[in-house]
Amino acid sequence: MADLLHSPLHDRHEASGAKFGEFGGWSMPLEYPTGVVKEHTAVREGVGVFDVSHLGKAVVAGPGAAAFVNSTLTNDLGRIAPGQAQYTLCCDDETGGVVDDLIAYLYDDERVLLVPNAANTAEVVRRLTAAAPEGVTVTDEHRDHVVLAVQGPRSDEVLGALGLPVGHDYMSFGVAPFEGADVVVCRTGYTGERGYELIAPNAVAGALWDAILAAGAEHGITPCGLGARDTLRTEMGYPLHGQDISLDVTPNQARIGWAVGWKKDAFWGRDVLTAEREAGPARVLRGIVATGRGIPRPHMSVSLTADVPVGEVTSGTFSPTLRKGIGLALVSSAVAPDAEVGVDIRGRREVFQLVKPPFLDPSVRED
Repeated sequence: MADLLHSPLHDRHEASGAKFGEFGGWSMPLEYPTGVVKEHTAVREGVGVFDVSHLGKAVVAGPGAAAFVNSTLTNDLGRIAPGQAQYTLCCDDETGGVVDDLIAYLYDDERVLLVPNAANTAEVVRRLTAAAPEGVTVTDEHRDHVVLAVQGPRSDEVLGALGLPVGHDYMSFGVAPFEGADVVVCRTGYTGERGYELIAPNAVAGALWDAILAAGAEHGITPCGLGARDTLRTEMGYPLHGQDISLDVTPNQARIGWAVGWKKDAFWGRDVLTAEREAGPARVLRGIVATGRGIPRPHMSVSLTADVPVGEVTSGTFSPTLRKGIGLALVSSAVAPDAEVGVDIRGRREVFQLVKPPFLDPSVRED
C-alpha cells in the first residue's frame, strides 16, 4: 500500500493495531483489534469514532456559487438555509447515472462545501470546473482536512465535553474553534444513529482525535473502522457508490428520488431522469433479508425460481444487530416488493424476503 494516500491519523491507527484496506486510493482502517461486531455494537449502543478522511472536500465559491451548484446537482438547495447540509447527487447529463452521491454544506450564496466519495472527488471537481461560470471557482481540498464521524447515542456527551456545538437540528452544522482552528460540526452520518461529522484542518487532526477519545473514555468510546461502517450503513439501507449506485444506476432505480428536486428548472440528467420516472424504471433497489442462514454478497444472482433470474445483489453482509444475512439487490420492478426470492450462494439457493429498508428503526433524527 506504499502508493496509497494516508490519513493524517495513519500513525495513530497503526499504533492501535488497525487492519488497513484500500478505499478510493487511500489506505484506511478496516477494523481494530476489538473487531467489527464490537465496533458496530458500540455505535448502536454507546458511541464510536471513525476516521473518514478519505472522503473528498471541495469548495465552490464566488458570486452565484450556490445557484450554480443548484443548477447542476439534483437536490434543491433552495429547500435549505445557510448553516444546513443536504444529501444530493451528481448525475450524468446524458444517461442519468449517478456519478457520485455527496453532502452539500450551504454557507451562503457564495460558498458551498461539497463532500463527495474519495474515488469520485476528481471527477466531480472536473465536471463542476468545466461548467462553472466566470467568477465561480471549484477548489479540491481533498488532502487538506481530516474528517471524523462521532456516531452513537452518547455522541452529544463526548463532543459537548470538548465545547463543540451539539444538539442542533439534523443536517445542520456549526463552526467552533479548537486548538486555534475552525472545526465544522454537522449533525449527520452514515450509521442511522444520532451523531456528527467533523471537518478540521490536518494541523489539528491528531489533537482532535486524542481529545475525542479522552472525552469519550467514560462512555466506552470505540475507534471504528470501515468494516463496521459498512455493516451499520447496510442495516439502514444506505446506498454505497460503486455497488448500489453508479453510472449504470439512476436515482429512480436506486429509489432515492427524494434527493432530486423534480420541480427545479435544471440539474444534470433532468430530462432523462424525468422521462424514466414517468415511464417507471425497469429495475429497483430492494432490501433482502435471509429466512435461513444465508449471507448475501455483491454480484450474487437473485431469482424467483431456480431458473428465472430477476436481479443481482449489490450489497450484502451479516447484520450484527439482527443476527442474520441482509443486503440490497437490484431486481426487476415487475417483482412484487414483498416477494420471496432465492439468492445463489456458492451454488446453493438460499431463500430471502424482499423488504423496504431500513432493516431496523433509525434514531438519526431523534432530538
